[in-house]
Amino acid sequence: MKKWMVIAVGILVVIFILGIAKDLVIKVAVESGTQIVTGLKLKIGGFRIGMLNTLVDIRNLRILNPAGFKDKNMLNMPEIYVDYDLPAIFKGKVHLTETRINMREFTVVKNEKGKLNLDSLKVVQAQKSGGKTQEKAGGKVPEIQIDKLRLKIGKVVYKDYSRGGEPSVKEFNVNIDEQYTNITNPYTLVSLIVVKALMNTSIAGLANFDLKGLSGSVSGTLASAQKMTAQASETAQKATKTAIETTQKAAEAASKAKDAVSGVFKSPF
Repeated sequence: MKKWMVIAVGILVVIFILGIAKDLVIKVAVESGTQIVTGLKLKIGGFRIGMLNTLVDIRNLRILNPAGFKDKNMLNMPEIYVDYDLPAIFKGKVHLTETRINMREFTVVKNEKGKLNLDSLKVVQAQKSGGKTQEKAGGKVPEIQIDKLRLKIGKVVYKDYSRGGEPSVKEFNVNIDEQYTNITNPYTLVSLIVVKALMNTSIAGLANFDLKGLSGSVSGTLASAQKMTAQASETAQKATKTAIETTQKAAEAASKAKDAVSGVFKSPF
């Protein structure tokens, strides 16, 4: 085998090994990070990482309900797209330049004993304990920085088994599609998802869940999204005004040109 072929094969092997190592690092970071932050187990259907870029495509991620609940899934997310900073991850910090979370269904369940699956989330436990505990058994939560987050939530379902027999079921098509920036706390991300999923439904009242208290922890993030919406509306209004003014000026210019041409043809030679 020629020397250049040996070198080429060696380079390909190194790239392949580095690719596998990168896949393992990212997959472990997603699984362990999610379990540490939520306190719940999860399953990932598919996991695809770019070889020559820093894109991650996670398919069918499901966060599972704790023991004691008939429904298997709490959150069903068919797609999560992430663009990450690899050197930061090796340093123990999760820096995501762009994240898109597409959540098909969020299921809130009250079981036969009257327990709510939301109470198993660490952010809810921390709220009930006065914020004294954000980290429990399971390891240290990595630092996180999300520059831009796009959150989509389709449907929220509430199931109440506490009365016995078949559960009382209510469905809410919330159809949320919003963008947020500069999220620096993983617990803020979880709280944001819960608040946005429930705030336009009657689930908090039906389940006797303190949504107002949880909303307070993400008030700044929520206000930021509303501000972005207002800015977008203002920009659209300015664009419309500019277009109208431009059309009016064009019409005036056309009228003047028409008068000028008419004057030329009426003038004697």
